[in-house]
Amino acid sequence: MKLKFNFASDEAVEDELPFAFMLITLMASCGVSPYESFKRLRNIELLPFVKKEATEIVRNVEVLNKDPLTTMLERANQTKSETYRDFLTGYVSTVKSGGSVTSYLKSKLRSIFEVRAVAAVRSIERLETLVESYMVMLLVLLCVYILVAVMSSSVTASIGMSISGGPIMVYIILFVAMPLVSFIFMAIAQLLRKGTLMGLKAIYLKSLPFVVVSGGILTALALVPDVLEALTSITMSLQAALNSVLPTSNTQVLVGNTIPLIVTLCLVQVSLVPTFAYKNIIGVNMKAEEAMPSFLRDVSETRKTGMSPEKSIVHSAGRRGYGSFSKILERIVNQIEWGISLRKIYSDLQDWLTSWPVLTNFLILIETIEVGGGSAEALELLASYSERIRDIEKSKRDMLKPYVVLPFIWTALMALTFSFTFYVVTQLPTGFPGGSGASLVKGQMALFSSAIIFHSWVSGFFIGKVTQGNFAAGFKYSLLLAVTALISILVSQNIIDVIFGAL
Repeated sequence: MKLKFNFASDEAVEDELPFAFMLITLMASCGVSPYESFKRLRNIELLPFVKKEATEIVRNVEVLNKDPLTTMLERANQTKSETYRDFLTGYVSTVKSGGSVTSYLKSKLRSIFEVRAVAAVRSIERLETLVESYMVMLLVLLCVYILVAVMSSSVTASIGMSISGGPIMVYIILFVAMPLVSFIFMAIAQLLRKGTLMGLKAIYLKSLPFVVVSGGILTALALVPDVLEALTSITMSLQAALNSVLPTSNTQVLVGNTIPLIVTLCLVQVSLVPTFAYKNIIGVNMKAEEAMPSFLRDVSETRKTGMSPEKSIVHSAGRRGYGSFSKILERIVNQIEWGISLRKIYSDLQDWLTSWPVLTNFLILIETIEVGGGSAEALELLASYSERIRDIEKSKRDMLKPYVVLPFIWTALMALTFSFTFYVVTQLPTGFPGGSGASLVKGQMALFSSAIIFHSWVSGFFIGKVTQGNFAAGFKYSLLLAVTALISILVSQNIIDVIFGAL
């Protein structure tokens, strides 16, 4: 397990390095040495690994009086990142040989982005394999459930015993194995997939009050019989109202599913508020990620006309086509016109956006303007590489979109298969509904259906992590999957009632 966490740490480092190297290259194009750039990198919280390395390099030079090139070679020999090592050793070699540092940095930065593009494709392939493996594991567990249920049915039918207690293996599969598999794959997804949004803790905290309320409701449902009776009477009223609205419908499918209905409602209320909170955050941040490279391109082109960097920002922000990001740009323009420094504007921007690439690009823009004067060449480089980063992230999302549909198909099939299997192995061997064990069978069905719904809800967080890089995105999918599972179970039971009623 330790190796896996190291792998995740290495991935985070590799995500930081393109931004750090881009800043160093931009500074070099403005006449600033890489060592001076490292001094600036000490203050960038968004790049923790680079900040730590920059602090160590500056400490060795200014406190221990070591030569900057010697210090960089020492750090290159000590780091685990091959990309970072090649960058430092190549820079030192270029300086010692008298070559063009700027040309080396541009060439190295170009190759790094090419490598990152290939690495992005490989990461998508790993995630695709992970999703497919997850589906296979659930399929295996479902097959085991069917096998255990059929074997149990055969045994109980041959010896004439009731199956009201239910085989322990069925409980283990539905209540332990399936959720455990989901949690394991969620942990693996956490290592393989990194999102672009930061500071999502508030969204998770919004669900806590509803978790407490739902826990109280389900506890009362399990321990207080009067609560179940009251909720069952409400369900019967809903069923009667439904049958009156639909004259052709005369089923009692809701009556025996009070517990699954309550479980679904509890899970929905846990996910509902975080879903809308995440929707508000992801909307403006995704638009900012898409529009930021175009905005930087406009700033670069405007700067070529001779305008100052600040006026270039003001002029570029007036263009239409940035969507919801335009409101943030208007706020930035107003602050510039009021004479507020770019550094303070960036601090204010952190309260409005949580996208790591957008904040990093804006910070690099500020560093380029403050230190290098915001030359047209530097802004051109910034725009070009920010566009590459956007294209890489967009490619990731586009390649993973088809996998959003799979969980809904799987949830529906799993619910249908479970319902049919359960009815066949419990009712056919013992005669038909209405026997002495009918109420116990219905109780088991409600309990097992609740387990399927809960597992579908948990699966939503796995899909959210895989497709969008964070578990907060899973609240939406968990809500939809829980409802999908409930509807599938109700529909399958209705179909079974029709089929059995015709026999």
